[in-house]
Amino acid sequence: MEELSSAFQDTIKKVVALSKSATVVDEHNVYQEGQEETLPYIDHIIDSLILPGSGIMGMEHLSALLDKAREGKSCLLLLEHYSNLDLPLFSYLLRRDSERGKEVAAALVAIAGVKLNESSPTVAAFTGAYTRLVIYPSRSLQGMDSEKDRDELVRMNAINHAAMKALIDIKKQGKLVLVFPSGTRYRPWDPGTKRGVREIDSYIKSFDFMCLVAINGELLHVRRGDVGSGEDMMDDYVSKGQVRFTAGPVLSCGEFRNAARTEEVEDKKQAAVDAVMNQLELMHQKAQLLMQA
Repeated sequence: MEELSSAFQDTIKKVVALSKSATVVDEHNVYQEGQEETLPYIDHIIDSLILPGSGIMGMEHLSALLDKAREGKSCLLLLEHYSNLDLPLFSYLLRRDSERGKEVAAALVAIAGVKLNESSPTVAAFTGAYTRLVIYPSRSLQGMDSEKDRDELVRMNAINHAAMKALIDIKKQGKLVLVFPSGTRYRPWDPGTKRGVREIDSYIKSFDFMCLVAINGELLHVRRGDVGSGEDMMDDYVSKGQVRFTAGPVLSCGEFRNAARTEEVEDKKQAAVDAVMNQLELMHQKAQLLMQA
């Protein structure tokens, strides 16, 4: 398999040339509108790799969730995470699906880590095609020292405070807030990367409705040895493939969370996230069988 950077060198240069993405994030630019001018070039990459049979399953559920959002309800999408092309692929397949799919794609606001803006101008250019709310992920705290990294911790708090304030407004604007509950891309050699992060419970608690979305198939493959989300996607390998997103029914966040937080569970926050990941795994396995049939 060939690296993304070499397989689509000319197209990537065009994306970077057109990009206006911020390569430094602070509390003043946590909400970043998608830059539509770069979409055709990213779509071209996907066009070159995606195979027939790819698409969105359960479009009716996404449509119903959009209706809820337009009625003033806060709505959440929780997706599996396999590569840094997951969001571009989801947007691409939604827009290709139907006019309603285009409406769903236009309503997406993805929660994204700061590294996607700051790891490299090229990654920032790709990320910038899609509307995002940028946060400083809790995983980034690992290895930080309260004294040595004081300035960065202050910056982290400022970014996350601004992001949560912006989220309050976004939830009322008919948007679908997209979150990857694992917080990082899945790497088969590290099973822990498929465990949901505890903070996702706070999202479920603060939203009205949600859909879970499984992903089957990949076009961009994480290089072994990569640690954490936000590493340079240009070093990952591309291949042709069939990709399907499967959306589950609209769920009441409150009912889902209460069902997971049983008396015998010690860590009730993690229990809700584990329930999400377990359901996503069941959806993934079922979709995989359908693709193989």
